[in-house]
Amino acid sequence: MPVTPTRLRLPRVLPARPVPLPVPPDAPVVAFIPVHNEEATVGEVVRRLPASVAGRRVVTIVVDDGSTDASVPLAREAGATVVSQPGNLGLGAAVRRGLAEAVRLAPAAVVYLDADLEYFPEDIEQVAGPVLTGEADYVVGSRFAGTIERMLAHRRFGNRVLTVWVRWMTRHDVTDGQSGYRAFSPSAARAAEVIHDYNYAQVITLDLLAKGYRYHEVPIRYAFRASGESFVKLGPYLRKVVPAVHRELNSPQVPPSSMP
Repeated sequence: MPVTPTRLRLPRVLPARPVPLPVPPDAPVVAFIPVHNEEATVGEVVRRLPASVAGRRVVTIVVDDGSTDASVPLAREAGATVVSQPGNLGLGAAVRRGLAEAVRLAPAAVVYLDADLEYFPEDIEQVAGPVLTGEADYVVGSRFAGTIERMLAHRRFGNRVLTVWVRWMTRHDVTDGQSGYRAFSPSAARAAEVIHDYNYAQVITLDLLAKGYRYHEVPIRYAFRASGESFVKLGPYLRKVVPAVHRELNSPQVPPSSMP
């Protein structure tokens, strides 16, 4: 029996762009924020998100991933709806839950934002903008196309190395493969599959591109992380994410139209 070669990159020819889902005139922009012990910043992130984007109200969901500090009450006090995971399951699992919760609200766009204030909540309009205009299905806010002056040298190097890998795998001009600021069309949010509980960044990009969704980047601002607990540690990240990426590249793709 012939052995199927292992795929290391996406194919050169990808499927046609899926047909966009209809968007009601009053559909909100839903922002979800995964949180694990971010009491120092989560309230400010929620409060700084604008009440509306392009004339659409913003609904904020905080996905609590087993926090043991005051993150949950502070998020609620700031005005967010909080949904809780049954423990510390990981960032990938939190992103999966956030997408599912957002899709239930029949959104015009879904935005994912980290809780650590490295990203500016006020930049949500430019991140969600290409989705709301129909220009793109999946938007990544790029720190490297924006401002990274305050990023520590070793983190800048690590991000650049990982981004080169993502660019090679996807055959797309990706400038920030690990950004924590992303937007999804309703169809892309519904179709996105996060196959790994630990992280999501590379696998979700591969998944959506392999399904034909249109990718776009916008420049965003970056601020140095001063507090809180990062979801990501470099050693475990590489040990867990590289096999997940290999699985994603070699898994059969389910057409978005056939998904529940």
